[in-house]
Amino acid sequence: MHRQRATPRGIDEYIAAQPPQARAILKRIRRTVARIAPAAQEKISYRMPTFILNGVLLHFAVFRAHVGLFPPVRGDARLEKALAPYAGPKGNLRLPLDRPIPYGLIARLVRLRLRQNLAKARRRAKQR
Repeated sequence: MHRQRATPRGIDEYIAAQPPQARAILKRIRRTVARIAPAAQEKISYRMPTFILNGVLLHFAVFRAHVGLFPPVRGDARLEKALAPYAGPKGNLRLPLDRPIPYGLIARLVRLRLRQNLAKARRRAKQR
């Protein structure tokens, strides 16, 4: 019989439910995002830790052999090239748990998403 896991109530609960070797990685990703986007709201969306600021900045989740980062990276060719080794089939990122996590690239990704979301918010505000 397949048991449905409950949706975590927050990021702390999500991280606490993960295997010990993944917890430190998830905590550091969380700190990386929070350092760059301190005003971002934390929540669980699609059963994943999510940061929101003028739209989704980043979803992240641990899987059996990797940490996934969503949504796909678009709009910065240099960053896309740097992240290419981690690109999954739909452009989402897969960071293998058995290799060093590229926290510097995650920081660059969050900065890009922050700029993109701010630009989108400004466009929407002008249309009103």
